[in-house]
Amino acid sequence: MGVVTKRSSMTYFSDGRDHYSHRVRIVLAEKGVTVDVVECDPSNIPDELRELNPYGSLPTLVDRDLTLYETRVMMEYLDERFPHPPLLPVYPVARAESRQFIYRIENDWCPLVSILKNSAGTEAADAAAKELKDSLVAIAPIFGEKPFFMSEEFTLVDCCLAPILWRLESYGVQLPRTRQAIPLLEYMDRMFRRDSFQESLTELEREMRPEYG
Repeated sequence: MGVVTKRSSMTYFSDGRDHYSHRVRIVLAEKGVTVDVVECDPSNIPDELRELNPYGSLPTLVDRDLTLYETRVMMEYLDERFPHPPLLPVYPVARAESRQFIYRIENDWCPLVSILKNSAGTEAADAAAKELKDSLVAIAPIFGEKPFFMSEEFTLVDCCLAPILWRLESYGVQLPRTRQAIPLLEYMDRMFRRDSFQESLTELEREMRPEYG
């Protein structure tokens, strides 16, 4: 992965399987930021990270004397520090809408992903898989209206959404190839082939969808 091999004053402690870590790696790749990406095992957090982050959590972004450990804060910080290309709309109304889309992703879908990740093979996971699939299929036609999610340009919303969609099959969520779902499937293919998305992938993530390898 391109961003891993570069060295700089910025360091990103990342979980190679987690969609929250992945979203920030997409932003870093989209911006072309020179960063040292340190892949960590969440069950064995290094002492260095515990000293930097009071929660000892992943992901964590360190930029000189600044340490950030909330992904929305990281993404907006990177977007402001490296303004090209912009990943949030210029106008206040559109910016607020993008932030609210991210809020809804984190409240509606991320809890279901957590269940799928942590409770595989249980009735709870089966119910979460069905709810996530049904929710995505219900809004699938929206993805055909614009090239990106509710936008003509690639935004932080796409950075949050694409990592979840990439993991669906690995969590046992199979989207139907119905007429209603086609716009979503086409959106997924566009996102997965995007250069920054490909650059952001870890080896563990590539194994989730070898057809894009």
